[in-house]
Formats: sequence, C-alpha cells, structure tokens
Amino acid sequence: MIRIEGLCVDLPGFCLREISFSVKKGEFFVLLGPTGAGKTLLLEAIAGLIPIKKGKIYIDGVDVTNLPPEARGVGIVYQDCALFPHLTVLENIKYGLHFHKIERKEAEERLNWLLDQLRLRPLIKRLPVNLSGGELKRVALARALMVNPSVLLLDEPLSALDPNFREEIRGELKKLHQDTGVTFLLVTHNFTDVLSLASRAAVINEGKIEQVGEVKDVFQRPRSHFVANFVQARNILCGHLFNKNGHRYIDTGKIRVELAEDVAKAKEKVYFVVRPEDIILSRAPVYSSARNCYLGKVTKIVNRGAVVYIVTDIGEEMTAMITKASFEEMNVKEGDSLYLIFKASAVHLFY
Repeated sequence: MIRIEGLCVDLPGFCLREISFSVKKGEFFVLLGPTGAGKTLLLEAIAGLIPIKKGKIYIDGVDVTNLPPEARGVGIVYQDCALFPHLTVLENIKYGLHFHKIERKEAEERLNWLLDQLRLRPLIKRLPVNLSGGELKRVALARALMVNPSVLLLDEPLSALDPNFREEIRGELKKLHQDTGVTFLLVTHNFTDVLSLASRAAVINEGKIEQVGEVKDVFQRPRSHFVANFVQARNILCGHLFNKNGHRYIDTGKIRVELAEDVAKAKEKVYFVVRPEDIILSRAPVYSSARNCYLGKVTKIVNRGAVVYIVTDIGEEMTAMITKASFEEMNVKEGDSLYLIFKASAVHLFY
C-alpha cells in the first residue's frame, strides 16, 4: 500500500536520510521514535506537504512522489487536530468534500456512519472551542475519514489526553481500522499505543530508520544500541562469544551467559539484551529449563505502581520486573540476596 524508496528531505537544521520501508494494505503500522527524530516530517512528506530532495513514494502501487496532496488519497490527523475554529463540527467534517469528488448519496451515507461511529451527532452544531480534548480528536478523525482515504496518517493523535480519554480514543482507532479497512500509519512515542494497536513498526532516530519489523521483534530483538535503549530493554551488556561442550555462551568478563542463538564467530564482541520481564526472581535456586541462574544483591528498587523494577548486582547490574503483588509477597528490600533466572532464548544479540 505504501512503499518508500530512498527518501531524502533537506530542511534547515534537519534532514531525512535514505528512508526506505513499506506498509501493507489494510495494516496498522506505527512509526516510533523520540521527539525530534523526524516522525512528523516523514508523515508530511508522504502526504505531499513538503518537498523532497530525492526518492520515491508509492501509494497503492501508484507513484505519487510529484502529485499534489489532494491527489494522493491520503488523510492526515495532526496532534493539535487543526480544526477550523470558525466552522461547526459538521462543517469541519465536510470540509474535505470541497477538494474531493464524492457522489452526494455516498457522502451522506459516509457522514451518517461517521457521526454514529464516533458519537458526534449531538455535537454537530458546536464550534471547536466548545469541545473537550477527546471530542476534538474524534472530529479530526471524522474529517480525515470523510473523504474515504486509502491511507490515514496519524500524528500523535492520543497525546495531551488524560488516561481515560486516551484509552477511549485508542479503542475507537482500533475499531475504525477494523471497520474501514483503511491503512493506518500512526506516529507515536508511547509504547502502550504501539502494543495495543500496531502489527508492525519502524523506529526512526535523527532522520534515519533504525529498524523495521513485527512489533514483538522490535521490542524483543532490537538490532542496535539505540533501539535497545529506546524500547527500554534496560539490560544491555557487551561480551565475547564462544562455544564450549556444544553450548553457546557470552562472557562479559564478570558473568557468563548461555544463549540459544547460533554463534557466528568465537570471541566476537557483541551486545546482548535480556528484557526485565523475561527475568524470574527467587529467594532460592530454581531448577527448571532456564539455563541462566545467578545469585546477586538488590541495589535499587523502582516502584512504578502496577509493576516494580528490581536492580540486582550479579557481577553485572541486571534489572528484573515483577508485579506489585509479587513484590509485596516476596517483601524484597535493598540489600537482600536474590536469584535471577532467565532462559537462554531470552538472550538476544546485536552487533
């Protein structure tokens, strides 16, 4: 549906460099990255709102690189919604019909469907100034979808919402995607949005794509130090690979970790990650299929409400994540001795 090949954009003080990735038809795809990474700029390039230096953009197999925005079949929803303050909700939703030829009957059916789906019918005579944050988001979604785009670009649509509204709009996005079959490309830096909505994701940093893949792989198998840090792998270590007695290990100089992945070259220096949620904490050794078991001392406890991060020194500093209930049951305190256990398959390499 969307295919980007070698896209470069040069603006004063910032550029996109050799961006290449594709989004499947009907997919919910997320562009993930820190503030200032180039996420919004990339959306605007796809929408045709900024000039590009080189590269190609294809939508539904058509080269749209040099087409104007209204000819690309793309809708866009900005973080601030960008509604016209002097127009009513109904006028805002119908505004795009001035630029897109849609038969009257089809337009009326689509309008009524959107008003019902997004619960906007009671609001149609209001001005944007009289709407809540969640209502503004729903109106912006309706306006973008009113012209029946083949692609919907969403620039941080869930930002600046309180948790209840955020969950509500997240649910409506998911349902709209399922009901319309439109290809969604969402920009965010919120991990809950990614894990709740997306099937695949791309991570962008300083105008360059760092990794593209299934959401699970991006979080579990980062391919660079930046991605590992960004997705909060927390346990990012460096060591040398070697084989011994048919088993594969990484030696950090302080601990030896068994892994399941094939070792390409003995003694090759690599980075590896073990996510906190893949580590089991125990007061006593656990005899199981998990091949990595270490005794260490708790050095720090970080309470995040529903979950608690336990930092333990096992020679290397490692962080495990447990639920609040488990934390209270174990009664862990700084200075306690605990065993950290994780499977060899939980260890993921990158070079």
